[in-house]
Amino acid sequence: MTSAPADFELTMDELRAVARYAVESAEAVLPVFEAGNPEDPRPWAAVDAAREFVNGARRTRLQRITALDAHRAARQAATEAEQLAARAAGDAAAAAYLHPLAKATQVGHILRAAACAARVAELQADGDPAAGLDSIERARLRAAPVVVDVLSRYPAAPFGRSRVARLMTVLDEGLRK
Repeated sequence: MTSAPADFELTMDELRAVARYAVESAEAVLPVFEAGNPEDPRPWAAVDAAREFVNGARRTRLQRITALDAHRAARQAATEAEQLAARAAGDAAAAAYLHPLAKATQVGHILRAAACAARVAELQADGDPAAGLDSIERARLRAAPVVVDVLSRYPAAPFGRSRVARLMTVLDEGLRK
């Protein structure tokens, strides 16, 4: 299997910083998934796999497999909040495989877990957009400089109609300022 040529370099340390950022977002909302799905370990397994990578382990199929499993768990969850929490976990594991390709779609590997967490905050606040924006602001403030540097190598987040996509755009714009 051949891969596309890289548009820029991404070091393992940079990938670990991006994955750490995504893990922090996922961990914050995983109890929402767990409350409705106490017997389903797939999202936690994805976060654990991502955490292993963040802590220095090699990138392996474990991150890929658990990311896909967490996304399957998201599709089977009953509520939007549960779905988004599981999706954030899958995105955290997938962050280990951020590609060095200057494509806006890659921004999701960096920011989507935080955007999912922000939407979960809104849902838990009876749909109040201020809760989501507060979560986005906290995510902006906790982004390490290396995460912002990596983000700056990519085009802006793609426009989307979903609330998660719009929250991701707000976070992207805030980090690029």
